[in-house]
Amino acid sequence: MTQTRFHAQRLFDGHTFLDDQVLTIVDGKITDIDQNTSHVDVFAQGLVVPGYIDLQVNGGGGALFNDSPSVDNLQIIMAAHAQFGTTAMMPTLITDKVTVMQQAADAIAQAIAAGIPGILGIHFEGPHLSIEKKGTHCADYIRPIADAEWQVLSRQDIGQVIVTLAPETVSAEDISRMVELGIKVCLGHTNADFDTAQKAIDAGASGFTHLFNAMSPLQGREPGVVGAALLNNNTSCGLIVDGFHVDYASCKLAIQAKPQGKVFLVTDAMPPVGTTQTQFALYDRTVYVDNGKLTSTTGELAGSSLNMASAVKNTHQGLGIELGEALRMASLYPAEYLYQNQAVIRGELKQGKQADMVVLNDDLSVKETWISGIKI
Repeated sequence: MTQTRFHAQRLFDGHTFLDDQVLTIVDGKITDIDQNTSHVDVFAQGLVVPGYIDLQVNGGGGALFNDSPSVDNLQIIMAAHAQFGTTAMMPTLITDKVTVMQQAADAIAQAIAAGIPGILGIHFEGPHLSIEKKGTHCADYIRPIADAEWQVLSRQDIGQVIVTLAPETVSAEDISRMVELGIKVCLGHTNADFDTAQKAIDAGASGFTHLFNAMSPLQGREPGVVGAALLNNNTSCGLIVDGFHVDYASCKLAIQAKPQGKVFLVTDAMPPVGTTQTQFALYDRTVYVDNGKLTSTTGELAGSSLNMASAVKNTHQGLGIELGEALRMASLYPAEYLYQNQAVIRGELKQGKQADMVVLNDDLSVKETWISGIKI
């Protein structure tokens, strides 16, 4: 048994800001919180908040998950994002060959079995998408679902699974089958009309991938997928708050329209996060970094160079969202979405929860990151 007495000068437990709180951490879990500062092992000067949880991470540290779906690459990506407060993530595989999907699933299974910190499962963004709304995904690999994909999706050793799909390309019956397997189905890269999106929700789809981006827009006579996202109170939406993907006014609209807790922050991050890279290869093209904006040689936005610390800062300062709420959008809300109807052990710093913590400076930059009570 390992025990640490962790003194937070200031603590946000997921709901309330508190001063001089001492967390007793035993084997990675918070067993008690008190104000007895007579014996502490660690003194954290700054604001201690729940670790950030990113449900859409394509790469970081110079690595792209698709390029080399391996445990080594997962560790590189996780380490890059941990610098910016991410303590748990869903590594994301964008549209690719089924053999790459199989390799990615193998890598996730190996990482989970080895106890690699922060790897929760896998997010398959595609390959069952709309050609019209493919964005930077490769049209050559977009395809209907088949037995080979079902074999990957049915695995029980790859943790939590998110699948982003276009409901006009996947039947309601197949969506229900995914949900029965425990998969979180999100609508994205879709040109579906409102009725098709609603049928997918009725079949069990529960989320929307990077809201507003690569989906049919809200219009007066055709609400589209965006309309379905904003109207259905029981669904959750990932939002990229980087100033490039979505106008800040649209971000505010989504947060106002959805019930509290139903919008969470994602990065959709690519290899440049945590590096000084100015370009990288994606499929058969090059993606260029220009003042934080990633643009492919084919003209589309190609993911982001956003990190979660910046996403929180942008949400608080750029959108004017109260700090506690911005922090919940990066921690509690993604945890609640991923573990709906299950015990949620992340996203809060309370008794019985996992000691995934971030120490922030006054400017909301990251000073320290802790996973399961261990500084990394």
